[in-house]
Amino acid sequence: MDQDAAVDGLATLAREPIRSGADYVASLRGRKLKVYLMGEAVTEPVDHPIIRPSINAVAETYDLANDNPELASATSPLTGERINRFLHIATSPADLVMQNKMQRRLGQLTGTCFQRCVGMDALNALHSVTHDLDRKYGTGYHDRFKDFLARVQRSNLVIGGAMTDVKGDRGKSPSQQADPDLFVHVTRRTPQGVYISGAKAHQTGCLNSHWLIIMPTMRLDLDDKDYAIVGALPVDAAGITYIYGRQSCDARSAEQGNIDAGNARFAGQEAMIVFENVFIPIEHVFMDGEVEFASALVERFTCYHRRSYVCKTGVGDVLIGAAATIADYNGVERASHIRDKLVEMTHLNETIYGAGIAASHQGIAMESGAYLPDEMLANVCKHHVTRLPYEIGRLAQDLAGGLMVTLPSERELRHETIGPLIEKYLKGRPEVATEDRIRVLRLVENMTLGRNAVGYLTESMHGAGSPQAQRIQIARSMQIEFKKELAKALAGISSTSRAEIESDLSTYMARVFAPVHN
Repeated sequence: MDQDAAVDGLATLAREPIRSGADYVASLRGRKLKVYLMGEAVTEPVDHPIIRPSINAVAETYDLANDNPELASATSPLTGERINRFLHIATSPADLVMQNKMQRRLGQLTGTCFQRCVGMDALNALHSVTHDLDRKYGTGYHDRFKDFLARVQRSNLVIGGAMTDVKGDRGKSPSQQADPDLFVHVTRRTPQGVYISGAKAHQTGCLNSHWLIIMPTMRLDLDDKDYAIVGALPVDAAGITYIYGRQSCDARSAEQGNIDAGNARFAGQEAMIVFENVFIPIEHVFMDGEVEFASALVERFTCYHRRSYVCKTGVGDVLIGAAATIADYNGVERASHIRDKLVEMTHLNETIYGAGIAASHQGIAMESGAYLPDEMLANVCKHHVTRLPYEIGRLAQDLAGGLMVTLPSERELRHETIGPLIEKYLKGRPEVATEDRIRVLRLVENMTLGRNAVGYLTESMHGAGSPQAQRIQIARSMQIEFKKELAKALAGISSTSRAEIESDLSTYMARVFAPVHN
């Protein structure tokens, strides 16, 4: 199985580059993945009506790179070629900012999760972590990683990140679990590579990727050496089972028509990945047993990923637009309280975006040459995301009214007898088609209660770590003692020498007022 897996993986990397969304969809066919959805094996995920909208969302990341190369592509330092920005290592604050701008635009185009941010952020975090590993231990991880990334860039593949373990008993470390498979771990090592078992939960876009990057999910102890594994493997590697996650109202995608789907074209994707002695060739292993670097990887990844949640502002733009549209269709768009609610929704949405953009602008250079966003502001951005989309969603439901959840189905609308009654009694403004009014209401329902509410609300709460995880990082970075001394100095009661204050001030100024390099 070692050689077969290695050969299959190299063949995937050597494929002709994917150039468009249509090429991407074609690249997913015939992979013979082991996928289960609602208790049934899925023969071809590309053609499954519940799965296909999530594939369409990823396809947009290819088409945007073609339509707007300045926004969604960049020149790779590894290949010298123009590549999709989701595969690019940020080498300046400007690169980080462009990631955010691209993410917002894709949120506007799809109204959902387009699934590539985890992979992008994993690649960026690994660039500096593998460099630091090599510096300390003389390993060859960084060169391996860069070689892998260059080949991925040339083929223009989708990389999925796999970090979140199922965790079992949260009060115990990975090595203390009654069942070792509750965290992904190495089961066997050979000269050719390693075998892993375990499971990853809530994995965004995993079926829609070409390769997965497996990473540890938390700080590890010395006894957790087998859990300190980072490696890349093809999505169709032998021994992987995918259990598709259900989302509210997702079965509407399989119904006739498209009104009730809310967003018939696009959706997100989450699944559980089960690994049963899956082989990773040695050339695709980027960490193996260096437990002290697990925390660095997790912290850097979450730093990138938490400010990546500006993607929700693009989705927020769509929801604000839907709320404004239904107010218009209801004939109340000029009411002062309606305008005020739209202003509040916009204010909350831009608050998220401002924190994420600021985190990117204040990015700092790592020794590897990659740039890392400002940790404090990245965590502030994500902490806003755990709260503000819920208020934006509440206001959208307020403007939509109760009809949003009591609408009859599309079958009634098309019914010979019932249809004319719906047309008559669900009319808003005379010049607006009843069906158009229903479509907008279904969109609001979908984004706040239905299938895409997972990507906009639930994912906003739990993605990239729980709210408490951000508060812990904010507490570590808030320099409260330094701020106390600032207050004492102005009050004339400082007990700290001027030199000590100046030293702390230098640290603070370096983070907050660092020059931005293009």
